[in-house]
This record gives sequence, C-alpha cells and structure tokens, in this order.
Amino acid sequence: MITLDSVTKVYPDGTTAVQDLSLTIPAGDVAVLVGPSGCGKTTTMRMINRLVDPTSGRVIVAGRDTATVDPVQLRRSIGYVIQQVGLFGHQTVRRNVATVPILLGWRADRIRRRVDDLLDLVGLPPETYGDRYPHQLSGGQRQRVGVARALAIDPPILLMDEPFGAVDPIERARLQQEMRQLLIDGDTTVVLVTHDIDEAVRLGDRIAVMGPTGHLEQFASPLEVLGRPATPFVADFVGSDRLVRLLGVTAIDVRRLQPLHPDDGSAPQLPMAATLREVLAAILSSDSGRVRIGDAGVLTMAGVRETVQAAIAGA
Repeated sequence: MITLDSVTKVYPDGTTAVQDLSLTIPAGDVAVLVGPSGCGKTTTMRMINRLVDPTSGRVIVAGRDTATVDPVQLRRSIGYVIQQVGLFGHQTVRRNVATVPILLGWRADRIRRRVDDLLDLVGLPPETYGDRYPHQLSGGQRQRVGVARALAIDPPILLMDEPFGAVDPIERARLQQEMRQLLIDGDTTVVLVTHDIDEAVRLGDRIAVMGPTGHLEQFASPLEVLGRPATPFVADFVGSDRLVRLLGVTAIDVRRLQPLHPDDGSAPQLPMAATLREVLAAILSSDSGRVRIGDAGVLTMAGVRETVQAAIAGA
C-alpha cells in the first residue's frame, strides 16, 4: 500500500509543484496520474522513491514513512520505468536486465534464470535478444527491456513515467495490452504517469486527475471518472467524448440481452467478455443492428444505451 498524506512540494524558486495531496493506493492496484503539463504528476511519482523529497507531508510505503528509509535501499526495492528507457548502451540486453540483481549480490545462476524468464515474459526470447545491444532493438523492444529490468527483483512497487510515450501508436497499443495482462497476472502495486486519458482508462484501476496548480481533482475508478466527473475541470480534461471512452470500460450486462431469434445466426457474434465499445462497433457494421453475445442473447443499440446509463447511475 502507498499513502500520500498531505504532501506538498515547493521548489526553491517558489514554484508549488504539488499541493496538499492525499491519496491511498491499495496493494496490487494500478493507479494512473493524469493532468496537464506542469501539474505535478512526475513530481508526485518521484516522491514515492525519494528522487524528490516532499516539502511537507508524509509518503508511506508498506507502513513505513519513506523519510526514515535509506533512499538507495528504497530505490533498489522499487521498479522504475521511464519514457527514454535509460538502457546502458554498452551492455547487452541480458546485462541491462540484470543490473539491480547484480547490485544486490544475487548468485550468477539465479540472475541468469530470472533474466531469461523475464525476457520470455515481455516477448523477447533470450536466445534471440539476450546478447543484442540496445542500438540493435526497435523503440518498442527497448521499452520491453526497460520493463523487464524494472521487474528484475519482483518489486512490490513499480513506477512508470510516460513509459510508452516514445513508441509509435501501433506498438504503443500492443505494449499497453501486454502490460495490462502482466499487471492482471501479478500483485505489484503500480503508479503510472501519463498525459493520455485513453491510456489511463485502459490500464488503471484508479485514476488520479491532478489540476494545473498541483492539487487533486478526483481519485476514482475509470468508470467513475468518466461517468461522474467530480469537478468541471475533470469533465473538461476527460473530454466531451467521455461517454465513448466509457464504452471501453463497461462490461456487457446480461439483463440487457434480448432472446435469440432464428435469423440471428447471421448476426455478428462476440463473447460475453467483450466491452460495450466492441459491441457498438459490431452493431454499426451489422445490417440488422443486432449483435449475438455467445449463446446468451442479443444486444441492440437500445441495450447498449441502457447499460451505459445504468453504469453512470451506479458509478
């Protein structure tokens, strides 16, 4: 668990980067910090691993005030991924991933097994990529190595600062999907900084929307942020198309399904796990305006609308 208790950061020139920020991130959750440039997103994240110390307030990690913890030891226990990746160009992929285990004195055989397992996990088979150097990789591949390095010691906390910002849109979407699967399968607490609200909605269990003066506007689930913005600033930030984004995080509600008709065999078919965004796309491409959801029933545009309205009401 990570708790920020009335945290404020004021720089020597008088600039207030973060203002009286309080929030708690439960263990195992993905919390995404979003907001305009200069709102204190990255400063907030860096206060967690003491790359920046707060001017006032407390940062508590796993029950300990980080001000009482040696910063070097703290950072070695927390994974950290940045947009520029920061790989060592003169070292192989294997050596880059092994950086922190080497610093911690792990045995060579343990390091080798861990590195190979992680490279497989991020889709870079070690027999193919392990002995390559960063300049021999694409931008997306270098980002994968950065993620593997951050996960090397299986840290309880992972900090990610605009991790996919320098990757092309197609690779970015692929990395986001793979990262979400990694996070679902693990128990790591993640704090991710992004300026992209779609990325926040796609990856986050909770979204912290920060205002331009470094204060917290809303900290809630993607469904709540999109369905019930807490302030006019949040509504403006998530955009007038927020209900379209809401479709991507809203599940099919079996209560909105209509019975199957004999001629529904030719309708587009989706699994029950599909999102309403996928359903809507299928409806728009269907001559009948009906989408078959497995063998459970059919969804129409009216069912999509009713599901969204119910989601907003319950947010």
